[in-house]
Amino acid sequence: MYDLALSVEACLRANTRTDIAWLVSSEFLNNVIASDSIAITQGGGRVGSVAGGVFDGQLQDIAERELTKGRLANLIVGPLEASISNLPLNSVSRFIIAPAHQFPEDLWKILFNRKSVAIVVYHKDLIIEKIEIFSKENIGTAAADIQELFLTGDSKVVEFDNSVVTILRPTPKLIIAGTGPIANALQLNAKLLGWQVKTDPRPENVKGLVANLTSIDSVVIMGHDVEQSSSNLASALESNAGYIGALGSRAMQENRANWLITFKEITDLSRVHGPAGLSIGAANPSEIAISILAEAINVHRSILKQE
Repeated sequence: MYDLALSVEACLRANTRTDIAWLVSSEFLNNVIASDSIAITQGGGRVGSVAGGVFDGQLQDIAERELTKGRLANLIVGPLEASISNLPLNSVSRFIIAPAHQFPEDLWKILFNRKSVAIVVYHKDLIIEKIEIFSKENIGTAAADIQELFLTGDSKVVEFDNSVVTILRPTPKLIIAGTGPIANALQLNAKLLGWQVKTDPRPENVKGLVANLTSIDSVVIMGHDVEQSSSNLASALESNAGYIGALGSRAMQENRANWLITFKEITDLSRVHGPAGLSIGAANPSEIAISILAEAINVHRSILKQE
């Protein structure tokens, strides 16, 4: 749902009807990914994905009815859905689908800033009567069971008799501005941590990749080309990334610092960890990658304590 926030907020400002849907439970979809969701706009436009798109048609049919209140919808796998998936015919999956205007306005800002949130949907006879949201700032006012869900574990959807609690936790992002064996090892190990990873050495692309980063995210700069790597470092410093690591020798770090002063008038490099990585005597790409990720984790934990 984090990736929908900007689009949904824009639709709300433009008074464009938008419905949000996500999976609550399923007979045969064993891994309900709470953060997966879809926004359906007037005219059939879609942003995001849920359940591999198998139920997009049925969800769109509900959205086109422009209901005032959302609902819990039990969607049945018909011949079409069965033909494009591994789901058994007539199996049932339950979704929440609700108009964006039924959600508290603060939700989209929380999601855009990629903060943890609990979305509590109250329903009567499957019709959604009220939606509440709780973040770190006000979770203490929530019911005890909601607090417990919020404070433990990852993203999840839990269904009670007359409510559904969806806990959303943002996935950290790692932008690797470079290529090569160390970049490959970083990508492999970061994915084991469950992070989202993007790799691109080109400054024009890196600038876009780092634009919406927050304090839980990381950027690693590498490369022997001083101009390219320094330009990428400048973009990282303009972002809100919590960890910025720069690979390279002391001489390379100095060359980048001089380039940043000369061409970008950037003098404050206090956020840059360079050479990147904890001092563990790393001697190969895998060990270097682990030292960098360990340093990033340590930095992020320190930031969380301060927030």
